Amino acid sequence: MPLSSDSPTSGFVAFVGAGPGDPNLLTLRAAELLSKADAVVLGDETHRPLLRHCRAGVEVIEDDDFKDDLVKRAKRGQLVVRLCEGDPMLFSSITEEVAACAAAEVDFEIVPGVPPATAVLTYAGIPPATSVPEFRVVDAAQEQDWSVHAACRGTLVIYNGLSDAVAIGKALIAGGKPDTTPVAVSSGGTTTEQYTVVSSLGRLQADLKHAGFTEPALIVVGEAVGLRDKLSWFETKPLFGWRVLVPRTKEQSRSLSEQLVAYGAVPEEVPTISVEPPRTPQQMDRAIKGLVTGRYEWVAFTSANAVKAVREKFEEYGLDARAFAGLKVAAVGDATAQALVEFGVKPDLLPSGEQSSEGLVAEWPPYDSMLDPINRVLLPRADISTDTLVAGLTELGWECDDVTAYRTVRAAPPPAPIREAIKGGGFDAVLFTSSSTVRNLVGIAGKPHNVTVIAVIGPQTAKTAEEFGLRVDVMADKPSASALAAAVAEYGAKQRQAALAAGDTPRKPSQNRRGARRRGK
Repeated sequence: MPLSSDSPTSGFVAFVGAGPGDPNLLTLRAAELLSKADAVVLGDETHRPLLRHCRAGVEVIEDDDFKDDLVKRAKRGQLVVRLCEGDPMLFSSITEEVAACAAAEVDFEIVPGVPPATAVLTYAGIPPATSVPEFRVVDAAQEQDWSVHAACRGTLVIYNGLSDAVAIGKALIAGGKPDTTPVAVSSGGTTTEQYTVVSSLGRLQADLKHAGFTEPALIVVGEAVGLRDKLSWFETKPLFGWRVLVPRTKEQSRSLSEQLVAYGAVPEEVPTISVEPPRTPQQMDRAIKGLVTGRYEWVAFTSANAVKAVREKFEEYGLDARAFAGLKVAAVGDATAQALVEFGVKPDLLPSGEQSSEGLVAEWPPYDSMLDPINRVLLPRADISTDTLVAGLTELGWECDDVTAYRTVRAAPPPAPIREAIKGGGFDAVLFTSSSTVRNLVGIAGKPHNVTVIAVIGPQTAKTAEEFGLRVDVMADKPSASALAAAVAEYGAKQRQAALAAGDTPRKPSQNRRGARRRGK
């Protein structure tokens, strides 16, 4: 029996539409049910990213023979989510499962999903209907009279027709459709694997010959396809489908990866350093005690890791951000400042120009005994930091307590497939955010392939990359991760525009390596 709007106290089964492919197109109701689920039945391996909505310990069921199990689990009081392709009620095979629940008097709910029939078209820049308000969706897996569908004056969307696309085109022409009728074939819809070819009914065989399509795919027939040139927004993103290596720690790379995704890229985070506590913690213990007892006028943070190290020491001693009262706090850059703000501390000094030790020294006030009762600065930092900041502050009249807050060591090598992709040209770009990321990535995984776009955060990183024999293609206009991502996006956009101007199909850098699969021209 269907559920009321209030969730029952007993178990039940939710048949949830997983949407068209992009995990961000999941409905709010679907995410809510996943968050409460005791067990989740994966309809397909591509649904695995949706498990991020689930609580820890949820049971994931991948066995195909689960129909009877749904009822048994619900009767035991479990909330079972059965993930379904697209929209569960559109060309769905869940009828028997729903009937089994009803026959066993198990409560169930069917949650609609965003259907590929509209979502894939939207992501391909094709409106479902134009001046003719007719939108027809058919399943080629079922027997069809194509002469009937040839009479559709609006937009015809065909599921499961990829293998018979040429035959379907011929049947529609035989049924009266002009052979010049626009057709689009799109696979991997709403994901960064989306690939669309525009053709006509009469040219389908020639245009699909080397396209390299895979299911799931949709065939779209109608004049609406002609609007794709004006409305395409997804596949035209500057880094669409680019596989981008981000050699940073996961905490450091989160915002950078989000920015890359917005440009259409697929970021892969590969840590090149591991952050560990100092070998002798007594120095940090004394520094924290001095911070609390008024030993320092300033505390200068040169990395988000330094903020994290101090924060962890505070928590160890039962302290919080209030211990910074009366102190002046400096941050070397935006990422460090953000880490401080999240800690509850607003920096008093942040470089307005270059975000580096040099930039911080350039704006640091000189010691003035009339204004500053204490001339001492606490500098918690990494064990491999340079002496630039200490030297600069000393010259300004300050006394520095240079304290090792954490150690950076080279991370373990990434898995073999990642190493092979780095050396074999499987990545389209790699973003180096420091000289150490260059040295460490080459050390743990080898040199990136020569087709891979090398992007660096600044001149010093560029110099290190060149020392390792890497060709630098992109350099950020200012030393920030955000500016680096923007520079790569601008590079990708220019490459795309150049290809289109030459009459070529835009290609990712990885498609230029020998043996790469070619699509289109």
